[in-house]
Amino acid sequence: MPIDATFPPALVMLAGAFLLPLLPRNVRSVFSLLVPLVALALVWTAPSGIHRTMELMDYPLVLYKVDRLSRFFGIIFALITLIGSLFAFHVKKAAEQTAALVYAAGALGVTFAGDLITLFVFWELMSLPSTYLIWARGVRESEKAGMHYLMVHLFGGGLLFAGILLHTGETGRILIEQLPAGNSLSSWLILAGIGVNAAIVPLHAWLADAYPRATVTGAVFLCALTTKTAVYVLLRIFPGWEVLIYLGVLMALYGVVFAVLANDIREILAYHIISQVGYMVAGAGIGTEMAINGAAAHAFSHILYKALLFMGAGAVIHTTGKSKLTELGGLAHRQPMILWLYMVGAFSISGFPLFNGFISKSMVVAAAGESHRSVVMLLLLLASVGTFLHTGLKLPYGTWYGEDRGVSPLPPPRNMYLGMAMAAFFCILHGVAPGLLYDMLPYAVHFEPYTFPHVVETSQILIFTFAAFWIFRRHVGGEAGITLDVDWFYRRPAGWAQRIFLEDLDAAFNKVEALGMDIVGKLSLLSENPMRIFHKSGGQLFDPDAYRPGIKTLIFFVLFVFVLISFWGLVRHLFAG
Repeated sequence: MPIDATFPPALVMLAGAFLLPLLPRNVRSVFSLLVPLVALALVWTAPSGIHRTMELMDYPLVLYKVDRLSRFFGIIFALITLIGSLFAFHVKKAAEQTAALVYAAGALGVTFAGDLITLFVFWELMSLPSTYLIWARGVRESEKAGMHYLMVHLFGGGLLFAGILLHTGETGRILIEQLPAGNSLSSWLILAGIGVNAAIVPLHAWLADAYPRATVTGAVFLCALTTKTAVYVLLRIFPGWEVLIYLGVLMALYGVVFAVLANDIREILAYHIISQVGYMVAGAGIGTEMAINGAAAHAFSHILYKALLFMGAGAVIHTTGKSKLTELGGLAHRQPMILWLYMVGAFSISGFPLFNGFISKSMVVAAAGESHRSVVMLLLLLASVGTFLHTGLKLPYGTWYGEDRGVSPLPPPRNMYLGMAMAAFFCILHGVAPGLLYDMLPYAVHFEPYTFPHVVETSQILIFTFAAFWIFRRHVGGEAGITLDVDWFYRRPAGWAQRIFLEDLDAAFNKVEALGMDIVGKLSLLSENPMRIFHKSGGQLFDPDAYRPGIKTLIFFVLFVFVLISFWGLVRHLFAG
């Protein structure tokens, strides 16, 4: 029976997630590869157009809509789920495998949603499984980071939903469309909700907190899906919003600066996610066809090389149990394959010629120049210097070279090598043959990355960055400590808020409860013995039989009532006569 090419790939992922726990343990890993492979085939072969619709209270819901932009992101989301599942092939916990598939289903659902309600449902679907991939590590730090992650994303989802409701009330429309830049509160609320997931500064601290504390395999999915799904929505709904240009440049610079302070190898990579997503956000803000092409291409490339970098760092953590630069070093001769596969990702993110970062990042920078934004172009070039300095030089030098601290790593599972090799293959393939990537972009590409001036300019930046690092390499290594980010502003008063709104309030409620119970207890005792009011000793002073009236009293009382009634009747009769 042929596969229906118009079947939503998100539902394939969801169906696979529900079926996976029911399968035998030794079959689950193979099944976790098959599901994204089928989803990838559906995305690749689906014809453009609207394929699945339904009605909700007179509003049209478009569950599955395919165009060039959604197909482009759908391909990379399905592909990276396949690569991540290969890297995690050795994981036998059904909950982690299921969470990864549900997470990917949410990303695909957002990508192909044609209306805001469908988008919101799949948007929120991503929150819980991604949180579980942090909690699944099973340490106290992961529990706290996962809760931070979940609360921030629920807050962002609340902003998004409020914006959708306001937008629907204002316009009467629910279909996804480009929103004009303006002063509409609904548009700003939607943008803020999307900005949380995009890790736009200052709404970014959750990323650097959570990703380093996720499981080794879960971090691969985290670094690929959440922020890039948000980038897709920005490109779809907010192209040309100038505020995004400034926010994107701020992100590009902010991420590399804070990577200087990071000591945890995955925290360095996490801050560079913020920096690299800044290029995409700036591209969305520029809003030209080249800028949107560049932002989309860079998202595609970033997912591949950032996943490869997280896989390399994860393999080190998996085999050594250590994640700090101050604890690592001297592993080059013990892990040569992991080192060189990691360096493919490092060369890619740094924009080396013949790697995919070179053909995508340069398109965003060129779009800034083409739109006569010279300062933006120069600042983005400056951010690329920091990227190579830390991801391409500081991290590998501190991890695999530098001081040998006697760490003896265990051999990693072979599937880890295969997952890294698969991601590295695409990083090199698109760098060597950029047309394979450019042909899938939403607009026709009129950009040639391999021009002599561009190659020379990039080479100069990389050479001088390497020279500067080598001179100051002893001063840019990791240092033990805690990096304070903007989350300090709400972490610092958190203790006061907890004491005022939780501890003190709880103590007040406990006192009121104790007082109420005391009053009820005393009333209960008084009901048993009312004479306690007059006798402080509270002994057995009250005998009900002693105070109960006898039968004579009762008969007298009844007869007295009858006499009164008879007398009253006689009086009325006399006066009436």
